[in-house]
Amino acid sequence: MIGILLSQRLRRDGRQLALWIIGTAAMAYLSYAGVTSSFSTEQERTSLLAAALANPVILLFRGLPSGADEGAFMLFLILPWLTMLAAFMSTFLAVRHTRAEEEDGRAELVGATRAGRTLPVMATVLHGTVANLALAALTTLAFVATGQDLNGSLLSGVAAGAVGITFLGVGLLGAQLMRTSRGANSFSVWILLTTFVMCGLGNAIGTPSDDLTRMESSWLAWLSPFGWAENTRPFADDAWWPLLLCVGLGAILIGISIALATTRDLGESFVPERHGRADATPALSSSTGLVWRLTRGAALGWAIGGLIIGMLSTTLASLVEEIGADNPAVEDILNQIAGAGDVQQATVTTFFTMLGILAACAGVQVICRARSEEARGTAEIVLATSVDRVRWLADYIVVAVLAAVIVIGAAIGGAALGIAGQDGSWDVMRDVWVTASGQAVAASVFIMVTALVFTFAPRLTIPLGWMLVVVGAVLGLFGPVFGLPEWATHLSPVGVGPIVDGDAIDVRGLWWLIGVTVIALGTTLGLMRRRELAPAG
Repeated sequence: MIGILLSQRLRRDGRQLALWIIGTAAMAYLSYAGVTSSFSTEQERTSLLAAALANPVILLFRGLPSGADEGAFMLFLILPWLTMLAAFMSTFLAVRHTRAEEEDGRAELVGATRAGRTLPVMATVLHGTVANLALAALTTLAFVATGQDLNGSLLSGVAAGAVGITFLGVGLLGAQLMRTSRGANSFSVWILLTTFVMCGLGNAIGTPSDDLTRMESSWLAWLSPFGWAENTRPFADDAWWPLLLCVGLGAILIGISIALATTRDLGESFVPERHGRADATPALSSSTGLVWRLTRGAALGWAIGGLIIGMLSTTLASLVEEIGADNPAVEDILNQIAGAGDVQQATVTTFFTMLGILAACAGVQVICRARSEEARGTAEIVLATSVDRVRWLADYIVVAVLAAVIVIGAAIGGAALGIAGQDGSWDVMRDVWVTASGQAVAASVFIMVTALVFTFAPRLTIPLGWMLVVVGAVLGLFGPVFGLPEWATHLSPVGVGPIVDGDAIDVRGLWWLIGVTVIALGTTLGLMRRRELAPAG
């Protein structure tokens, strides 16, 4: 019976898992080209590591320095992001096949067979394990293909897969604790982001070596699965034992999840839903207000991330400028990502490129919520009123754009706070406003394209919408560093937004971004007039 359930999961998730796994392996492979083109000599790599250890806040967004050798330096740049992709893949997989199945009513049908309550969860565990083994294997092959030694390559791939196993357990636990799949995903993502930041902080406050090429993590990093993976130090120490912590914690969380699944009623949860108001607020008198009520929590959560990015962009701008004066390699890599401008402008542009991805996530999540409402049948209740299909979808698009604007606005506010906290020059706010406005347009492209997918291929809305964001992030943030051709990096909306170049404003791809947004919006609303509701399945 478990074989049948596993086969069903593999057929259902085949395309999504292929995108996650191949994308992770491709990032691993392309990182080698980035290191060899930007930091081809040991002197350049040593110089960047010394700058990072002398200013540890940079380690918040990088891995654990383990030496200036080519392989170890490559893992310093890329390992945190490989493990993060594996973690996201695993948490979404876990929730999709547990709590989401209960919401859609399919879990009750399966539970009525010989499978009972525990076999579906065990099949999901096996399914997630197979997915992470495949990710580990393909990532290992990607590193081997670049000419790296087998032991370090294998450890790198297994480290990513081991973190995935940990967050498979986190996702399963969230599915037992929370009442909805949205709540379970939110629980898992916040755990993921919190532990990721803990690892970065733990590395930042660690102890550097005398030659400033290696950092010993503080105790804080050892509280995070990402810290365990980074302390394996592939291509340097090749320590396998920290991965036992990842697998052990994952096994414990999985065991707890299975035990909890057998003690609660189907459809119930251990964290009760918050009671609603007895009377609706005036905002719920419109369908637009309803959409905002359903999605505002997630939008505000993304806005907190935007605030932090904005503060870091101006807080670190002057610091990075000082580093770049002594280390041309830092300036080169920032200019590769930003495209133009001095070091301070490039720093702001780089951070706000990350912000564009964050704003796109906030907007795409709202469009995905429209698909969830349709699949569960709740959209049909709204459409039974005077609200037609075009107005219903337009409400989600409006709120999605609003969510992206809120994230952008929070970042602008954070940038101002960063300047005020350092008594810095307010001239940099011009760079902030220009790049923020460009990233708002870039985020709108992701929103409109996802809405377009919703109209002609509704069942692909959620996987394809998120995959577009991931591909956009890889091309826009890592494409220049990985040495991809310029035309490939310009396929990402966040990579072609307007920037400040000296005293001038370079609009770059602004007009085609606006054109794609307008065309996609018009096509979406036109197709929605003749589209029927598409149930789950």
